[in-house]
Amino acid sequence: MAIAQDLYLSEDDLLYEEELLRNPFNLKIWWRYLIARSEAPFKKRFMIYERALKALPGSYKLWHAYLRERLDLVRNLPVTYSQYDTLNNTFERALVTMHKMPRIWIMYLQTLTNQKLVTRTRRTFDRALCALPVTQHDRIWEPYLVFVSQKGIPIETSLRVYRKYLKYDPSHIEDFIEFLLNSSLWQEASERLASVLNDDQFYSIKGKTKHRLWLELCDLLTRHANEVSGLNVDAIIRGGIRKFTDEVGRLWTSLAEYYIRRGLHEKARDVFEEGMSTVITVRDFSVIFDSYSQFEESMLAYNMKEMVLSDEEDDDGEENGFEEVEEEDICVKGRLVDEDFKRKILHGFWLNDKNDIDLRLARFDYLMERRPELANSVLLRQNPHNVEQWHRRVKLFEGNPTKQILTYTEAVRTIDPMKAVGKPHTLWVGFAKLYEQHKDLANARVIFEKAVQMNYKTVDNLASVWCEWAEMELNHKNVKGALELMRRATAEPSVEVKRKVAANGNEPVQMKLHKSLRLWTFYVDLEESLGSLESTRAVYERILDLRIATPQIIINYAYFLEEHKYFEDAFKVSERGVKIFKYPHAKDIWVTYLSSFVKRYGKNKLERARELFENAVESAPADQVKPLYLQYAKLEEFYGLAKRAMKVYDQATKAVPNNEKLSMYEIYISRAAEIFGVSKTREIYEQAIESGLTDKDVKTMCLKYAELEKSLGEIDRARAVYVFASQYADSEFWNKWHEFEVQHGNEDTFREMLRIKRNISLSFNQTHFIKDVPSAVFGGLIRKRDDDEKNAKENRLGALERIKRLKRN
Repeated sequence: MAIAQDLYLSEDDLLYEEELLRNPFNLKIWWRYLIARSEAPFKKRFMIYERALKALPGSYKLWHAYLRERLDLVRNLPVTYSQYDTLNNTFERALVTMHKMPRIWIMYLQTLTNQKLVTRTRRTFDRALCALPVTQHDRIWEPYLVFVSQKGIPIETSLRVYRKYLKYDPSHIEDFIEFLLNSSLWQEASERLASVLNDDQFYSIKGKTKHRLWLELCDLLTRHANEVSGLNVDAIIRGGIRKFTDEVGRLWTSLAEYYIRRGLHEKARDVFEEGMSTVITVRDFSVIFDSYSQFEESMLAYNMKEMVLSDEEDDDGEENGFEEVEEEDICVKGRLVDEDFKRKILHGFWLNDKNDIDLRLARFDYLMERRPELANSVLLRQNPHNVEQWHRRVKLFEGNPTKQILTYTEAVRTIDPMKAVGKPHTLWVGFAKLYEQHKDLANARVIFEKAVQMNYKTVDNLASVWCEWAEMELNHKNVKGALELMRRATAEPSVEVKRKVAANGNEPVQMKLHKSLRLWTFYVDLEESLGSLESTRAVYERILDLRIATPQIIINYAYFLEEHKYFEDAFKVSERGVKIFKYPHAKDIWVTYLSSFVKRYGKNKLERARELFENAVESAPADQVKPLYLQYAKLEEFYGLAKRAMKVYDQATKAVPNNEKLSMYEIYISRAAEIFGVSKTREIYEQAIESGLTDKDVKTMCLKYAELEKSLGEIDRARAVYVFASQYADSEFWNKWHEFEVQHGNEDTFREMLRIKRNISLSFNQTHFIKDVPSAVFGGLIRKRDDDEKNAKENRLGALERIKRLKRN
């Protein structure tokens, strides 16, 4: 056979050939030879590779390069070509010496996988695992699992490979479970997943939590309930419900779905009911309730559809009655025994009635009606001490007294008053009122009797129960009973009882009830309305002795005594009140006391009234003294002397705070003008101006003073007031003075006004813009400003002296 011309040795090859003849086992010479012939045809390189490997069969470098070139040669060829057989034979020859090299095995295995040679590939994978050490098996298992996961690989082969792999690395069981799920092997997948969950030392390499794995198992068991057997699904899911509390609703729904798929519908209903009665969150309850309602609705729709189809079949049977009779005659002999039993025995039995649409519809309506009650039960399971939720539960059963009574009974038995959220006494009160509404006063009293014996968190709660009990007795005209209840409630515990409680160390609220202000207030109202004078006074005195009285109680006691003509006793009560309370609480007591005293005695006991007023204004702070002074002044105006009234007004102007001085002076001036005449108010105006009012108030007072002088025809005095007030001037002031000069002045006075206005304006500008003046003239401006201020002061003093001089004239 002729050899191709390009396969002969060339002159360039002779150099390498001669070196190889001298040293045929030198790898570097062979490698340089191959590099030099990198552009030569593969057949020539093939001959060089074969000669080199024959000389150096243990060279990994030569085998790897040779196999790579052979792989590149067949890369784009179909797997049916004969070149693949040659490639496989070359790999087999290489593995004779390279069987410990995992890279050679991987190249070979990938090639076989691409060729779809299932059996040969599987056996080669097994050979590779046997040849390589265990530390390098992970490099083989990765492509091995990819190979058995391909389509077309027998399931049994894949299962055996995965099981063998799990013996090597059990941590990858999640991959096996995923493979089982993809292969629809539900039974083994559920068993493996259950074993993973039972292993406390299991760690997920995919980052899945036990909770997520548990949910996956529940979904698997419920969706494939008929394909999985051998596992106690009920126990598994209930274990998840006990262990994982954040997905309880979903787990209950999964358990019910499992029974639905198994066809056990009644068992599914029991699961739904149990789930709704045990969950403690509204979210879980909503999940279960929605699934339950959808289940009932779907079952109802299915039965209605079946009923319609059966009716249509019956109609068709009536039309073809003769033919059906003949067919029945023919088929009677061939019927099974169980069908004959069903026809004879179960016919007409109510459990065998498939036409139960009404029953299912009633069941669905009942479920919808119970939703508020079930939701309320969930909230009560969250916190059984929530008073508001118990009240809402009672309202749900409105119109059903029996259930309301049972609810109240359960509520008062469940709630611990010390842990209650809300006011637990309202449950007892509502319980008693329920019996009252149904005219059962005996049981209502029994409920109240138990309620007052409970240990509440605060005394006010217990006092409210006593008050409600007394109001119930009043509503039914039992006045003596109500008063007796209040006497019981307000009675102080005996010394022996206090000693026992002190020894026990836990003091109940009943020991503090006799100091409850709410209880005493209710009691005293009852005595005022229904009791006698002496009993009412005794209650008021007891309140004062216990030192729990309020200013309002003092006032009420005083009014009560006044209504019964015990005026001096009423005044004594008021005096006790003002001694007990300080300002601001004593303010109302003083006002009431003084008003009543003046109204009672008028001018008969004027000195005593004056003494009372003096004591009142001495004890009152500055911001509270104004109404007392006004009341004092009115006393002097009506029953005393006008001069004393003016003196009181004068004291008031000095006693009130600065922000009330102006209004006080206005009142003082108006009363002085009314009593003594307008001319007598000049001194008050001058006193107000010099009393330390604010600049704004001084300006206001000056304007009023000027209007007064103008109204009296004293134009010069009015002008002097305007001159004095110019230091507090604003735009309104200058407008007033301008109008005044236009009406009553002349050219000289008008010019004088403008001069004063200009000086005031200049002084104002120097004061506010002094920061912008250069430092060179700063000293001169300061001196000029001081001179202006001195002149202005002299002008003000001169104006004030002129006003006084004009007044004397």
